[in-house]
Order: sequence, then structure tokens, then C-alpha cells
Amino acid sequence: MLPPLALPLLFSGYLLGSIPAGYLAGRWLKGIDIRQHGSGSTGATNVLRVLGKGPALAVFLVDVLKGTAAVVLAKVLLAGAAGWGTDSWVVAAGLAALAGHIWPVWLGWRGGKAVATALGMLLGLTWPVGLACFGVFLTVLSLSRIVSLSSVVAAVALPALMLAWFQDQGLGLRWPYLVLALLTSVLVIWRHRSNLARLLEGREPRLGEAPPPR
Repeated sequence: MLPPLALPLLFSGYLLGSIPAGYLAGRWLKGIDIRQHGSGSTGATNVLRVLGKGPALAVFLVDVLKGTAAVVLAKVLLAGAAGWGTDSWVVAAGLAALAGHIWPVWLGWRGGKAVATALGMLLGLTWPVGLACFGVFLTVLSLSRIVSLSSVVAAVALPALMLAWFQDQGLGLRWPYLVLALLTSVLVIWRHRSNLARLLEGREPRLGEAPPPR
């Protein structure tokens, strides 16, 4: 039997994740549909290319916060409800936020690649793992200046970082969190499949370079 708050939590997580910050920034600042410019993504990297640093930072922060908000809301509402499988439903709310970002109902199911929202979700769930993933991302970015490569490497590292954190804390293996790490990794890598193809061809742009024609 589903807990009374299960469906509202999933719905609210999806709605939070579906807030189209990049799209709104394009409409408000330049009157454009950002999906028709640059790489076509609604994420902060494409906002940086099309609108500049300030809007890109704002979009990044909103995308991070909506992932954090989804899991924090679930934790608050499920406090004291351990008998309902709290971990599983908090994780489900986080995954719903990722789904909302990738497939927002407001934009015809065409959203971003979920990297910033995934970071926010991780910071809300297990902030040390979120910071570790962000550290991996920044390290690869400083060496390569390729955002997609940095995102994929951080996604690949996520399951190992999650497992290492729980073992280090002596908390045992918490399956909902490991499943979340694996699903998040798969989603981020899948959303970057065209970037991976360009990386193999040596055509993936670095920061400051224009994206290849779509």
C-alpha cells in the first residue's frame, strides 16, 4: 500500500524539476526560445553561450536548488514515517525532479541534461557525495575545458562515491541510494550521448567555443 503522501511527493518533485529556468531566461532577457539557439539545451552551459555569464549562473543556481528542494521537501514531509520506507520515497522524489528537468511538460517534454539538478538532488540527499561529484566535475573541467566530458566523468564516478561514503560512515549498504546513484549516472550519460559521439570524433566544443551545427 502506498503511503498517503507518495503521489503528492512524486508530483511535487516533478513540478519542481520541470521549472524551465533556462527557457524563461531566454524569453525574459532576449525574447527567444533558447532551444532554437546554440546547442538547443535549456541548461546553464547553453545559457552561457547564448545569454552570458550572469544569466548562466542564475540558471545553474535555480536548477541546483530545484533538485535540492524536491528531496528536502520529501524528507520534511516524511519525517517520522520510517515505516513507509522513507529512503525509497525521498529517492523517488529526487528522481521525479530529474524527470521533470529532462521532460518538462511545459516545453513539450524537451528539457535539459539534468546535471545541475542532479547535483542539487545529491546535495539534499547526501551533501558530501554531492560535493565530491562536483569536485570531480571541476577537476575534469579545469583540465579539459569540456563541460560534457566533465559531466559524464562525474556521473560515472557517482555510484562509487555513493558506495564509498556509506561504507566510510559505517552505515551499511542503503539500496535506495545506490539505485539512485546508478539511475542518475545512466540518465546523465544517456542525455550526453550526442556529446559523447562528438567527443569521439574530436568535434566537441570547449568552453568559449561555439557548438557544432545541430
